[in-house]
Amino acid sequence: MRILFVGDVVGRAGRAAIAEHLPNMVRDWSLDFVVVNGENSAGGFGITEAIYQELLDAGADAVTLGNHSWDQREALVFIERAERLVRPANYPRGTPGRGAALVETKNGRRALVVNALGRVFMTPFDDPFAALERELGACPLREAADAIVVDFHCEATSEKQGIGFFCDGRASLVVGTHTHVPTADHQILPGGTAYMTDAGMTGDYDSIIGMQKEEPLRRFISGIPSGRFEPAMGTATLSGVAVETDDATGLALKIAPVRAGGRLEPATPRFWLS
Repeated sequence: MRILFVGDVVGRAGRAAIAEHLPNMVRDWSLDFVVVNGENSAGGFGITEAIYQELLDAGADAVTLGNHSWDQREALVFIERAERLVRPANYPRGTPGRGAALVETKNGRRALVVNALGRVFMTPFDDPFAALERELGACPLREAADAIVVDFHCEATSEKQGIGFFCDGRASLVVGTHTHVPTADHQILPGGTAYMTDAGMTGDYDSIIGMQKEEPLRRFISGIPSGRFEPAMGTATLSGVAVETDDATGLALKIAPVRAGGRLEPATPRFWLS
């Protein structure tokens, strides 16, 4: 199975990069399954129903969230009918929506998408390891799902690596989101799970993690807020990771970074080029 995971879409610039690049990637690379993190897609904070549909229309099969899940209040309502929108599984019991979704892929197979939040340097929600153990146990790779993608939305690289090894052999891909900077450690772990500490953001990299530089700089220098964070509006880079899995096992055979447009050096999975 050919899987593409796209990192945090930030604001209008990130959405423009999705519209420009994702449909071509789906077509040119014959993608079977696409997951997009959309938690910053509405003005940099949260997601709306219209944007969720926009991401699906561009080629996403599932959309994941993170610590900004509820910044747009309408998400608390529409998430119940948005079957392919996945919020963190370790939110408290009774939180609207779903922490995992079994989704039909473009080639008619079954892929499980799981989202979880880290606890190091973040709001300490329920244990992400226990939440992932529950979700992976309820829908095992090969038995109930042909592929499993875990989006771990987390600040600390060590916690992300811990989740990677915890899921190794039980997921097709474990990928980190949240820090908005792509890492260079894409690899296949010993048990066969593809791993990348952070997929990076789909946003304007002439920025401070996707936001216009002036206000974050003022806060760093003076410690005094003087305005809102606003998404940078320059040309965005679509950032993510490509994985090819073994149809027999659901585990990874190949992994490569993906970057298109904007300021970062382009990266294309050569194993999908004809």
